[in-house]
Amino acid sequence: MKQRRCRPKNPVSICPDTKACFLCPRAFVTQQKRFFPKRDCRATQLRCRIEEGDQLKELENGPPSKPMLGPEASSIDILASQASLSSVKASEGPSLVVFSGGTAFNSVAGHLRQLTTRVTHVLPVSDDGGSTAEIVRVLGGPAVGDIRSRCLRLADNTDSEALAVRVLLAHRLSGESAEAAKADWYEVVEGDHALWKGVSEPYKHTIRAFLVYFHTQILRHSTERFNFRNGSVGNFFFAGARLFFRSLEAAIFLFSRVARIPEGSLVLPAICTEERITLGAELANSTVIRGQNEISHPAAPAESPGPIKVEKHGRGPPLAAPIRRIFYLSAEGTMREHEVFPPPNPRLLQAVDAADAIVYGMGSLYTSICPSLILTGVGERIAARSAPKIFLLNGSHDRETSASETRAGTMSAADVVSAVCDALNRRHTKAGQPLEHAPSSYVTALLVPAGGAIDLDGPALEAMGIRQVLEVQSMRDGNGNCLFEPAALVHAIGEVVGSHML
Repeated sequence: MKQRRCRPKNPVSICPDTKACFLCPRAFVTQQKRFFPKRDCRATQLRCRIEEGDQLKELENGPPSKPMLGPEASSIDILASQASLSSVKASEGPSLVVFSGGTAFNSVAGHLRQLTTRVTHVLPVSDDGGSTAEIVRVLGGPAVGDIRSRCLRLADNTDSEALAVRVLLAHRLSGESAEAAKADWYEVVEGDHALWKGVSEPYKHTIRAFLVYFHTQILRHSTERFNFRNGSVGNFFFAGARLFFRSLEAAIFLFSRVARIPEGSLVLPAICTEERITLGAELANSTVIRGQNEISHPAAPAESPGPIKVEKHGRGPPLAAPIRRIFYLSAEGTMREHEVFPPPNPRLLQAVDAADAIVYGMGSLYTSICPSLILTGVGERIAARSAPKIFLLNGSHDRETSASETRAGTMSAADVVSAVCDALNRRHTKAGQPLEHAPSSYVTALLVPAGGAIDLDGPALEAMGIRQVLEVQSMRDGNGNCLFEPAALVHAIGEVVGSHML
């Protein structure tokens, strides 16, 4: 279908208060009025052309998001032309900081490059499921699973070699038995596996060097027998690089170069540590649950020993009471696990200070988002910024949001926002003084997938000062869960950021 372009042939009259729209330089926006060059742009039935690699997707029914709530939402009425996202070079786009986990936001991470490649992804290092748990059990150190997952989503796949490297690092070993997985692993580490086809010798030598180093570290721990079942080659590469450099951030830097992650895109661990770190949750009835997986997705007893693939769909068994707070545990330096208060990654704070917008990604509220927010200094830095602070609401409930402290039944959108604000204010902290910033200091816009299952509770959001709520086009996954349509979500984020930059 032929795309209509925004190339004005006639001069445009602009009132004094009008500024150029961030999403469409040739469309000019005031608070209540829209001015488009004659005959070249239309304010209705727009088609947003969004590239996905070599594929193009068109949204036929106009803008993919619409205001839902409050006077500010109705006054910010921005429409993009056909060239909306492609009209801005990604390398010159807004600088974003995204707080998320390693699963839910992955569906959007790659699409963000159509808006900008200047994105800092902040992820926790407390994942204790699957092959990550086996690596931590034998070798110690922080968990790398979520970081590896995000890096792979950002990896280049524009040529055959880049795609081959991505497939190799995304490969999981056999889940049938420890013996089958070990045989699979030996083929990989010795360079004989079919996955190496298409990977040039320089790349192969570089990747293999760290896989071999990982293997030698496993052999050095003779008292612990490593189980390769369901193991992730990417996790093994990450662990080998981290152990070699004695730095998780150095390992991320290496992985970013090997996987050709776009310049300007960063993946940061929320905390810098070489120690094993565990997530804990205190429930409203004072019960304490230890471990991210036990909090969020407790696994059924395994039929055979070794790591099992974590099933992250569905709620699982209900919690005994709503979650009150999330905290960190460590056994380093003592013989007994105790609560610790690690400082945030300094680069995280620097990224927040320089960001054009803060985004709280969808995903597990307490185990993916909040672990990065409870760190001392994060709440202070975010509250001090006047940039847009955008919360992406999940389309369905999970185990963590299945019970509310404020009402009977599941958590509402207002409850979810309150939980994020409590984390940033460190309301239930046992060290130092909590903050007292209002919710509107942390969240200025709420994006909601159309048809989602979480109750908005509009009056409560209004009372919290959150008046910009946008409904975004959604889709259903294979399990029937409501998700943001990725291209539409990127467009909506661009609208919110663009309105602030006018």
